[in-house]
Amino acid sequence: MAGKRVIITGVPGVGKTTVIEESMKRLAEENVPYRAINFGSCMFETAKSEGFAEDRDQMRNLDRDVQKDLQKLAARRIGAMEGNIIIDTHASVKTPAGYLPGLPAWVLTEIHPDTVVLVETDEDQILMRRMGDESRRRDAEGCRSIAEHQAFNRAFAASYAMMTGCTVHIVRNENFLLDHAIDALVAVLR
Repeated sequence: MAGKRVIITGVPGVGKTTVIEESMKRLAEENVPYRAINFGSCMFETAKSEGFAEDRDQMRNLDRDVQKDLQKLAARRIGAMEGNIIIDTHASVKTPAGYLPGLPAWVLTEIHPDTVVLVETDEDQILMRRMGDESRRRDAEGCRSIAEHQAFNRAFAASYAMMTGCTVHIVRNENFLLDHAIDALVAVLR
């Protein structure tokens, strides 16, 4: 049995990784194992092994066709994995030229997701989290821009569901209510 394929997305600063890590701990206690794969890291490992990049920053400068091929190869690797898999990625990527799908058709075809989970919260909470996180370097954005990005993520998630037949869930990660977000994600993952 291949297991479940669950794509978990969210805008930078929403706390997606924290919700994933804590949910996996709880599921492990219940003997429901999951393996979390960061799609960007898997893509970089593929680029490095193929000789296209030595660090993640170089990937942004690769030819678009090379990036597309790397996405396909990374997705194929993930799709071939056994067991329950969480794919930690972005539903959309905000660029100066506009929003790009984080999971184009050639990625979805290889992964075959069972569900897409959007981790969300209010944009003012995300803004405050970003401002308090000195470990990351993020582009400056205001609340309206963050709200727009979350809206695009919902639109992309709906299109991913139309393309694959998967379900879409929204998990709210409100300040001081992490346990509620964990409960909601664990319910989806069981």
